[in-house]
Amino acid sequence: MKLFIVSSGVCLFAAALVNAQETPKFTFNIGAGFTRPTGGTYDHLDTGWNIQAGAGYNFSSHVGANVDVAYNDLGITSADLSRIGVPGGSVHIFSATLDPIVHLNPHGHIDFYLTGGGGLFHWYQEFTRPAVAIAPGFDPFFGFYSAAVPATQVLSSYSVNRPGIDVGAGVAVGAWKGKLFAEAKYDHIYMKGSHADYIPVTFGFRW
Repeated sequence: MKLFIVSSGVCLFAAALVNAQETPKFTFNIGAGFTRPTGGTYDHLDTGWNIQAGAGYNFSSHVGANVDVAYNDLGITSADLSRIGVPGGSVHIFSATLDPIVHLNPHGHIDFYLTGGGGLFHWYQEFTRPAVAIAPGFDPFFGFYSAAVPATQVLSSYSVNRPGIDVGAGVAVGAWKGKLFAEAKYDHIYMKGSHADYIPVTFGFRW
């Protein structure tokens, strides 16, 4: 009987250690990928790229919450640039969101998860044209001189901070004491009198 009690206690303690190792209280992630505009935004912006990073806390093996920051860079369509009469332009979106996360198979080698939340989105757009800048140079024989180098001139710009929401899903695979993940989110920004929508697809590592 004593041996059974001791053995049971050892097994429970070992299980607790394994669970603690598999589900750390604090998590961190970093990733990058491509961003696809959707809805009405698709008519005005081209596919771009994104980078993101975040930190989170696991309330249990199945439920946690992350604070995610992301940067998305998208070009303005050639049709819109031609209509406005400028040669170049782009939109940059920086976001900071609080995103609860639900893991469907947290202890498995492959984990599917759902996430979504909301926060603040900083929208910055600019119209540009190619330009030439004068930069200093140095040659061992001729000494210092001025040289013309390609540059970009900002013709006009506009920025605004707006609230927004996001919702998405992903899959994570265990690797190197962490997990490789791939996820897609639908981001919706509440603009004044309109809205902007895009889907960042991100690949990264969480530990």
